[in-house]
Amino acid sequence: MAEERFITSEFNQREDSADESLRPQTFADFPGQERVKERLQIVVAAATERDEPLGHLLLSGPPGLGKTTLAYIVTQARGTNIKSTSGPVIDKPGDLAGLLTGLEDGDVLFIDEIHRLPIAIEEYLYSAMEDFVIDIMLDQGAGARSIRLDLPHFTLIGATTRQGKISAPLRSRFGMACRLDYYGIEELRQILTRSSGILGADADQQGLTEIAGRSRGTPRIANNLLRWVRDYAQIKCNNKITGTVADAALTMLDIDEDGLDEMDNRILEAILFKFGGRAVGLKSLAVAVGEEVDTLEDVYEPYLIQEGYLLRTPQGRIVTAKAAKRFGVNKADDLEGHQPSLF
Repeated sequence: MAEERFITSEFNQREDSADESLRPQTFADFPGQERVKERLQIVVAAATERDEPLGHLLLSGPPGLGKTTLAYIVTQARGTNIKSTSGPVIDKPGDLAGLLTGLEDGDVLFIDEIHRLPIAIEEYLYSAMEDFVIDIMLDQGAGARSIRLDLPHFTLIGATTRQGKISAPLRSRFGMACRLDYYGIEELRQILTRSSGILGADADQQGLTEIAGRSRGTPRIANNLLRWVRDYAQIKCNNKITGTVADAALTMLDIDEDGLDEMDNRILEAILFKFGGRAVGLKSLAVAVGEEVDTLEDVYEPYLIQEGYLLRTPQGRIVTAKAAKRFGVNKADDLEGHQPSLF
């Protein structure tokens, strides 16, 4: 078989190294989520003092808020090793057994998107998490038999964007559940200050504040926008990121001063004008804007609801007076049509 060859360059290696280093390595480098950090620090300190493995942890919240980063920080703070995978990848009991038997006492198994684990795999996790054993079925039918594998005392850290999708038996086996919330502008600015230093971007505080205000409260988005603004400033503005430069760069991406992008505005406009402000079902709305239902529900709706532009009702999605005003619908009689009909 021919040997696989990959084209690399010094520039690509520098970029990959910079991207990896954007992830904080300690609690001190992780701005925001103070209550969650405090609880995790107590758990880590107590386990270290007793020289015991950490209890199982469940981290939940919207994507891009730092669940994976916190899992790695917890592992490093405890001084153990971590093995990482994701729910959709584990589709056979043998896959799970291979992961678990490869761990050592105190090691962490991190499962991202744990709510997407198949039910059969979840059931194998019950005994693994509680008794540190796993029973594997061999063969099928009349000749079927099982073998019991003893497991090291490991820690399972699960991350999910949909905690409600995790079955109650699995959820109850986590010793602590922590939910991460969206970040404020000041916290995002701190993150961007650190990231700009790592990326070598020349940015003033006005420029970073402008980016933070349009990042939808999400560090991952903030760092992605920082990279774009850095590229824009390099080509058009002598590598200097100011408030004016950041505004121009983000406007080119159709991201306005409220952090709403083109799809956000299309969703609000569709409800206001295509459906006359009436309550709209999610599937109908997805067809109207040409987007997948899951994408609307998981990516766009949370921010629109949090910022007060959209409401979920039993009759469907409706826009608020704030959203109507944004598109020039100001009069009270204009808003009557935006309320859900009960008939």
